[in-house]
Formats: sequence, structure tokens, C-alpha cells
Amino acid sequence: MVEQSSEVPISRPDESTVTRRSGSGTATDVERRLADALADVVSAERVPVDSHFFTDLGANSLVMAQFCARVRKQPDLPSPSMKDIYRHPTIRSLAASFAQQAPADASAPVATWAPEQPAAPVTRASRLTHAVCGAIQLLVFLGYSLVAGFVADSGYGWIAAGKGLADIYTRSLLFGGIGFLALCTLPIVAKWVLIGRWKPGEFPLWGPRYLRFWLVKVLLHANPMILFVGNPLYVMYLRALGARIGKGVTILSPSVPVCTDLLTIGAGTVIRKDSFLLGYRAHAGRIQTGRITLGRDVFIGEKTVLDIDTTMGDGAQLGHASALHRGQTVPDGAHWHGSPAQPTQTDYVRIAPARCGTPRRAWFALASLLQLFLLYIPIAVGGIYMLFTEVPAIGQRLDPQTAALKRTALIPDALELSLVLFLGFVVLGLVALCTVPRLLSLALEPDRVYPLYGFRYAVHQATARMTNIRFFAWLFGDSSYIVHYLRGIGYDLSRVEQTGSNFGTEVHHENPLLVSVGSGTMVADGLSILNADFSSTSFRLSRTSIGAHNFLGNNIAYPSGGRTGTNCLLATKVMVPLDGEVRENVGLLGSPCFEIPRTVERDTRFDDLRAGDTFRSRLTAKNRYNIRSMALMLFVRWLHTFALTLFGLASADLYGVVGHVVIAGYLAITLTFSTLYFVLLERCIASFRALRPRLCSIYDPYFWWHERLWKVPDHYLNIFNGTPYKALVWRLLGVRIGHRVFDDGCYLTERSLTTIGDDCTLNAGSKIQCHSQEDGTFKSDGTTVGAGCTLGVGAHVHYGVTVGDCAVLAPDSFLMKGEEVPPYARWGGNPAVDMPDAAEQASDNGRACHRLRPARLPRP
Repeated sequence: MVEQSSEVPISRPDESTVTRRSGSGTATDVERRLADALADVVSAERVPVDSHFFTDLGANSLVMAQFCARVRKQPDLPSPSMKDIYRHPTIRSLAASFAQQAPADASAPVATWAPEQPAAPVTRASRLTHAVCGAIQLLVFLGYSLVAGFVADSGYGWIAAGKGLADIYTRSLLFGGIGFLALCTLPIVAKWVLIGRWKPGEFPLWGPRYLRFWLVKVLLHANPMILFVGNPLYVMYLRALGARIGKGVTILSPSVPVCTDLLTIGAGTVIRKDSFLLGYRAHAGRIQTGRITLGRDVFIGEKTVLDIDTTMGDGAQLGHASALHRGQTVPDGAHWHGSPAQPTQTDYVRIAPARCGTPRRAWFALASLLQLFLLYIPIAVGGIYMLFTEVPAIGQRLDPQTAALKRTALIPDALELSLVLFLGFVVLGLVALCTVPRLLSLALEPDRVYPLYGFRYAVHQATARMTNIRFFAWLFGDSSYIVHYLRGIGYDLSRVEQTGSNFGTEVHHENPLLVSVGSGTMVADGLSILNADFSSTSFRLSRTSIGAHNFLGNNIAYPSGGRTGTNCLLATKVMVPLDGEVRENVGLLGSPCFEIPRTVERDTRFDDLRAGDTFRSRLTAKNRYNIRSMALMLFVRWLHTFALTLFGLASADLYGVVGHVVIAGYLAITLTFSTLYFVLLERCIASFRALRPRLCSIYDPYFWWHERLWKVPDHYLNIFNGTPYKALVWRLLGVRIGHRVFDDGCYLTERSLTTIGDDCTLNAGSKIQCHSQEDGTFKSDGTTVGAGCTLGVGAHVHYGVTVGDCAVLAPDSFLMKGEEVPPYARWGGNPAVDMPDAAEQASDNGRACHRLRPARLPRP
């Protein structure tokens, strides 16, 4: 029996999200037509109107999404959403909700916001403009590399002239310190010279204004002040860029605001990590800029998105996994959550304040600077110099008199040096991760409130940064061995029921020693465990416990005090509840969450492979396969390190001939080589064939091979964000992608199952995921995004989805598997539904999109 959530009743008709359309027939006529549509989808002669979609008919969310799409194609029927399907899981109750929806809308209080401005026409740049933009971006990169090479060459020569250890230390400090200040100052100067003050407005992609915007954005993302996120120095830096920020503001998100003049943050505000407050968005072929205004003492939760032209009043709160869409305003003192956000009674500030005034913040900032300039910079710069001079393989090549004699030993030297560096990092890194955090934890007491910006806060930051190194989770994830790694760094995993895929390759936390995960629980990628609470003056570490026999989907922020217990399914991008009764034996979907069935028939068809001798033999085979995958990935990562080392030694041979040009060439060559190397590796593992839709057990060898494909490194992709070269790299990886696609940071999990049309706009943090794993079942299918579409910031598109031409998916939306978005529509929310309040915008967008005809999708 499914228990009822305290947040969202399952069968309340007044909570329907049905879009009302004119011309609906009588209730019995609606029931008959809905039943006929469902029978057609499930290939049955008839469907009883009182049969439960999931328990009686054996349907699943993919089938019901297809049913909703079929109903939407009948203009005289109301348009249901997946939320309606789960709340009204029979034809009769669904039809009744249609009949009662209109009067319910008149009486039920709903959250409202100002409608968006009518959409600008979908702007299509010419091929010449697109090509010229890419050429200038390439020249900017080469010029930057040349200047960096000249500076590095001059600095090396000056440090080399030092006499004695003290002189080298002093010169390293001065050169490194000046370099650090230059890297921090350059974005500020570029912003004020190229832009001046940011103003609300819009401009087309790929043009001259976009180039200036892109250059400032790239310099901001590349500057070292990002390392000071969570430090008062970072707030001061944003002020220098033009942001209006009050006293006592704490910013923990590494996502750097770009249009800083449009950002206003009141005193005492807290912004948690993984939050987007960019001040711009890409929409329909244009960059749109707008204001984000936060009052005093505002709280912004984890994994949130604030679109342009949004406002939060004094004392307002926005919960975790939530979003404010353009035009939304949260009143003073109000608590909102969800995507798009709506009022709630949940209090997200769960920690008492502490004494933390301006002097404490100033001393912490000063201590951080002293530590940086007196310790880290001299060690980094001087250490590189010592590496160049003390390691014979490098030092003798930098000497023109001995360089020619050592060229015959180029490959042996590169082998030796790369092995020492790579194996040293792996072995010493594991030892440090399993020991240092445990020693640091002695300084922190759970459930005790500490003031920010002191010794204990510094210890907390060091622990979080050290234990969230992605390399080791990437190496051990999607295998049985991730369990041993997580235990080694401090996770309490109870009695492990080994599945071979207990955790994915992306698991984040704030303190690994305060994480408990129940027996039999499986976690997909993107889990962020929030075991630290923050106010503007204090922080507290608490144990975060995830119940037994749960399954957690992708991109979930799980907070301390989450109200879920045993045997729960937490769907992708779900907002974990913080109040009400503990949910058990149910599934949770959406933001804010509502209850769904824990599992369906399709996800249990492989249960016979999860028990007995069959399970043990399959698990053993999977473990062996995963060991081979890990060994292969270690080898290819070392081979990449070897190649870079070889290029470096060869560059050292030429250093005495052309000097700083070698350093600039090294940067360009290594970027090109790394991109082609990992592209070729992925295509080789896939045997240069496209993926095909699959439904199989995680104990099927195909799934093991698919896990190996996920492990191919792709961190290099972010370098190409906002340039025409990103689409080129996607095409090399097998994506069927059209012309002039703007990609500001979208991620595609299954490249060859993804189709993207011409002139699409893909925003930062968006994701197209052509697979799903629920318990022991793996499913994948193709997703098609039509020409001229826009995916908002942080939007997530699932598998088996079709998005029509010129459609728009709002920020932080979750478009569920199997959905069909009509052309010119605007959808949003988690889960995404048609947004009728934007009808004017969709109509305008559709008229504009027709001007792009003939629309073209890339050929398979």
C-alpha cells in the first residue's frame, strides 16, 4: 500500500496540473476516448476505466508519457501531464479531474509571477558570421597562449638567475604573486574596457557583441579567484566586477556570475553551492541579460537556478533543487521551493547564528592571502623551477650545450617521468585521502555550531575539497570497488549488499565521515550529500543518513534531515522533503516531490538475476569485467600523461631555439591532441558504431560495456563551451548535430543516441541523458531535439524524448522519458509540463520559427 505524502496528496483533484482546452466532451465521452487512446498505446482491445495504470495494467512512466502525448494530439481533449497520471492513476479518476479542474482553479490559491516578455524571433546567424566568430576565438586562444608563454619564459629566466634557496624563494614569491594578481585583474580590466556596465538587453549569438561577452566570460572562468569560493575575498572580487553586495554575504557556489552589474545581493545572504546566478541566458539564438535582486538575509539552497529578472525580498528563502523562472518574485519573509518555485512552510535555515563580524571576516581573508603568497605560490612556482633544474630529463634539455646529447633518450625519459608522476599521484593520493581527513575531523564536532571564517571552517573546507577529487570516484565508480573506496574515506555503508553498481562515478559530499547509507541502496550519478548547514554567520556538520534498499537517480541533493526511510525510489532531480512523515516503500518524483509507485513490472523482470547462484556468478563476471575496465582506463590515462610528458620534453629541446613560442605551441598542441585522443578512444571502444536502444539487466555484459564507455574522460569538453568547436567535437563523438548550434555547457551522456537540429540553443548546466537505471534494470533510447529549440539553464532531458522545432524548455526543468513536446511549445517545471501562461510567447516563437524553414535535422 502506498503511503500518502504530507506535501502532495495523491488523489486530490484540486491539485491537477491539467491544461484545460475548449470543447471537452461529457465525462463518459472523455472516459471512453481516454480509454481508447490508452488501449492503442498498450496494444490492447480495451482498457477498463477503473484499472490502475501501474498495478493492474502493468504500465510504466514511458508508456504513460506516450499516452499523454497521444491525448495532446486531440485538440478537443484536456492535456494531462505525468503528474496528473500519478495523482489520478485510473481513466475514471483522470477524467473526473478534468471535469473538476476548472472550478478548482478558481478557488485554489496558486503561486503567480509576471509573464515573460514575448519571445524574440529565433535568430539565425549566417554561416560567414558563425565562421568568423570561431576564427577570432581561435586567434584569441593562440594569442593568450603566446602571451602566457612569453611571461613564463621571462619568469623562468629571472628565477634561474637567483643564487641560493632564499633568493629563489623570494623570486618565486614575487613572480608568482604578480602573476596571480595579473590573472585576477585581467578579467576586471577586460570587463570594464570591453563592456563597461552590464545592462538589461539582448544581442545575437556569434556577432561582435557576443565576442566581447564571450571573452569576458572565459577570462572570468579561467581566473584563480574561483579557488576562493566560500571566502570573503571572493565577495570582494565580485564587487570589483560591479556586483552590488552587502556586508556579511556568504557565497559557496563556484558558478561565477558573468553580468555582475545586474546582480544585487543584500547583507547577510547565503548562497549554497551548485547554484546558478549568471545574470544572462541564451534564448532562441540570442544572449539575454537581466537583473537578479536578492534582499537582506536571503537563503539560496543547493542545486538552484535563478533566471534573469527574478527578485527575492528580505528574509526570503529558496529551497534546494528549486528554480525561479523569469519574472518570479518571492515576497519578503516568504519561503518558496520547487521548479518553478511556489510557497512552502519549510524552513531551510536550520542553524542558529554565531558571532562573526567584519573583523573576523577580514582576518580570515588576510590569513588566506598570506597563506597563498607565502606558502602555496612559492612552493608551486619554485617547485616547478626545481623540477626543471633537478630532474636530469628536463634540466639537461633546457641547457643548449647538453640538449642534443639527450635527444636519443627522449622516449625513455618520458616513460620514466610519466610513470613516476602518474603512479605517485594515484598511490600517494589514496593514502592521503584515507588518512588526512580522519585527522582533520578531530577538530570538528558533529552537531555543534561554529562561527564561519575561523580555523574549524578552514578545516571543513580543506576536508571537502580533498575528498571530492573526481579522479578516484571516476576510477572506482560503477563497480563493486567504489564501496571500498568510500569506506576508506569515511562513509558508513552498514552491511553492504553488493550489486556491482552500488554508486556511480559522481558522488559529492561535504564531510565523508558523516555519511551513512543503508544496506542494499543503489545510487546513480550526480548525488550531492549535504551534511553541512550554513547561515550567514555559522555552520554545522551533521550526519546525513540514506535509508536501506533505496534507489537514487541522477542529480539529487540529499540534505541532512531528509525525510525518507527504507525502500524508496528517489527519481532524477527530485527535491528530497525536509518535513512531514518519513516516506517509506514509495517513489518520489519532482520538485516539490510527490509520490509515485516504488517500482513497476518492467523494472522487476530481471529480478531472477539478482538472487541465488545466478546472481553470484553474474556478479563475479561483472567484477572481472570492471577490473579490466579500470585497468584499461588507468592505462589510457597514463598513456595520455606519457604523451603530454613527451611533448613537454620535446618542447624543452626546442626551448633554447625559439623560447616562449614553444610554450605557446605546447598549450595549443596538447589541447588538440587531448581532444582527438579521447574522441578516438571513445569511438574505438564503441567500435565506431552508433548505440542502439536497449532494455537489459545490469548483469548483462552489454551494460558492463556501456559502463566502460561512460568512463572515457570528457573533461576537455568544457574548454569549447560557447564556441563553434563544441558542436564539431560532438559531431566527432557521434552526435547527429546540425549547424550553428550554440552550446554553453550542455552535457550529452550517450552521444550517438542524441539528435540536435540546426540553430538550437543549449544553456549552461543543461543535460540530455539518453538512459536510465532503476534498481537492476538499464534502459536507453534516442532523444531528438528539433531545429531552433532552447534548453534552459540546468534543464534535464531524459531518454526517448522528442522536442519539436522551436520549442523552449524552461530553466531547471526535467523533461521525463518518452515525452513529446509539440513544435513551438514552451514547457517547464519538474516534471516538465506545458506552460499555458506562456501561450503568447510560444505563438510568437512559432511564427518566428516558420521564417527558418526549411528546418533541417542532421541525417543519421
